[in-house]
Amino acid sequence: MIRRRSFLTGAAAATAAMTLPFDPATAAAAEALKPIPIPPPISSGERLERIAKAKRLMQQHGIGAIIVESGPSLDYFTGIQWWRSERLTAAVIPASGDPVIVTPFFERPSVAESLSIPAEIRTWNEDEEPLKLVAGFLRERGVASAPVGFEETDRFFILDRLRRQLPNLRDISANPVVRGCRMIKSRQELELMQAANDIMLASLRYAAVRTKEGMTPADIDALIAAGQNQLGGSYDGGLVLLGEASAYPHGSHKPQLVKRGEIVLMDCTCAVHGYQADITRTYVFGAEPTAEQRKVWDQVRRGQQIAIEAAKVGVPAGAVDDAVRAAYESWGYGPGYKLPGLSHRTGHGIGMEVHEPVYLVHGETTPLAPGMCFSDEPGIYIPGKFGVRLEDCWHMTEAGPKFFTQPPPSIDRPFG
Repeated sequence: MIRRRSFLTGAAAATAAMTLPFDPATAAAAEALKPIPIPPPISSGERLERIAKAKRLMQQHGIGAIIVESGPSLDYFTGIQWWRSERLTAAVIPASGDPVIVTPFFERPSVAESLSIPAEIRTWNEDEEPLKLVAGFLRERGVASAPVGFEETDRFFILDRLRRQLPNLRDISANPVVRGCRMIKSRQELELMQAANDIMLASLRYAAVRTKEGMTPADIDALIAAGQNQLGGSYDGGLVLLGEASAYPHGSHKPQLVKRGEIVLMDCTCAVHGYQADITRTYVFGAEPTAEQRKVWDQVRRGQQIAIEAAKVGVPAGAVDDAVRAAYESWGYGPGYKLPGLSHRTGHGIGMEVHEPVYLVHGETTPLAPGMCFSDEPGIYIPGKFGVRLEDCWHMTEAGPKFFTQPPPSIDRPFG
């Protein structure tokens, strides 16, 4: 984790900031990035509470154990931060008793460093079958004949090779357990996500007031990265779309340069202790927006509001997307996912992953519940011309949805 510190810029940067007409008040932001407090990482105690909840859910759904391999879910339950390769590192979490970690022998010291719950580590050598260890553990716990849940991102080879060890294996989705835990965020998780969102928005503003005519997307991305580095966020690169490229949600490989009067769209993420933010801002560089640019921007802003108004506890997640799409169709877009209009879902779940279940998409029946977190990004795209996307994340409370960051008020004040 990079330490946070104040970052003072030179006069040249401040002068560049003043060239942007959209929000002169943000010129002050060019002088310094104010430190943003970063909460502590998830504690071992909270991970033990997660394991306890997972066991309750397994018992409710008649699941004997679940298998979670390297990735966000392994980190979520155990604290182990590990990458995926052909060598299996995974946790087997039984409905009763402590989990076991299966990992290569030579990786044991490294894996043990981040393990933050009581769990035995069983190792395998390069000439051995790791799924034998999994099968042996399931037999020891007396759950080899019970349904075994597989986390939805587990790779097929794990299931296939475990079946060779347990021919009568009854495999089942672990979604009721893993989703049942991860979709509902705790207070500590929400605090980490709030910090990530605060850093992300500050970094976007930092980059915008330093953007100059002729810059490339990579130039702007480097400014965003610099802002995040100063504030202590973790940045893996973002999406910067200029001009016509903004009409395509994930951009274009054609060369792009910042030009006066054209759209600048910045869609970027930030992580704090593994928890994500995802924010998009769209503005017109260096000139008064055209009537069409202003109209579409205002419609997208209204789309964000319609989404948040539709989000109520108990409402199916897909109803949020339906509400936005109905309004867009009444304005002449679509129908449905056709262009010009909104060609992607209105939003996605977010937490330890930028995109995670469930999604704000037509047909999704999962009811909204307190603790769920989502993006709100109902863009409008006009192929061959430009697109506008505004994105802020929110979490559901008993009283309704609450934004981590406030949506911008106007195209003239895209950062508030």
